[in-house]
Amino acid sequence: MQKINALQLRQSLGKAVEALQRSGEPILLERGRKPVAVLISLRDFQERFVEKAAAEARDLILQQMDALATASVDPTPAVDVLRELRGA
Repeated sequence: MQKINALQLRQSLGKAVEALQRSGEPILLERGRKPVAVLISLRDFQERFVEKAAAEARDLILQQMDALATASVDPTPAVDVLRELRGA
């Protein structure tokens, strides 16, 4: 993983972005020789965060739908109900 400090990033942001696009490898941002942030490519961000959040939202919706679903108390088969509706 490439490391860069805040001063270097300010002075050569374009080069850092170009290196990130070219290699796709995250860049560790340091301040006072301590890691403070990581720059990642847009593709990595979408794969790790956006798509994950969407999947979690889908799972939550499915759980809510399952909780709302109730078994039918009418013993009439669905085929008979449909035939009755079509005849009406």
